[in-house]
Amino acid sequence: HRGCGLMLEEADGESWGEVAQRIAALIEGEDDDIARMATIACEIFHGFERFHWVGFYRVVAPELMKIGPYQGGHGCLVIPFSRGVCGACARARQTIIVPDVEAFPDHIACSSTTRSELVAPVMRKGELVAVLDLQVGDLELGARRARSVRGRIGKLPERALGLLHLSRALQGA
Repeated sequence: HRGCGLMLEEADGESWGEVAQRIAALIEGEDDDIARMATIACEIFHGFERFHWVGFYRVVAPELMKIGPYQGGHGCLVIPFSRGVCGACARARQTIIVPDVEAFPDHIACSSTTRSELVAPVMRKGELVAVLDLQVGDLELGARRARSVRGRIGKLPERALGLLHLSRALQGA
């Protein structure tokens, strides 16, 4: 996948609505979090060429996340809440948009090719269960484009996500 910014446009060959509808259809009736996360990561990754890494980090203990389903190169296996963009998202329970990861204090370089990143909290009944991490390989992520991504991801139907209320987390960011 080539990194071309976090803007989800029809130039990728599909609209966000098409990807969201496909996700909804694929996971309808599925009650397993890991199966839903795997499907969501796969469909976003393959639906938009701009992303070179899409995945979840699951909360497995107080202040600790481990890698969950993802698409792309290897990710970090363990991320404490005290480190990096994913940790900042977990602490704040808000979407974190980083146009240039090199300028982010305490960035964890899981991939040397990541230049921009958007991380969104995944909440269930008021508790953080995971974060969704979207990464691209260049610096094209600006505020307007980041809002576009956040808005489009936020339009994923809640029925598609089941207990993963990602849409609310992103719309409130």
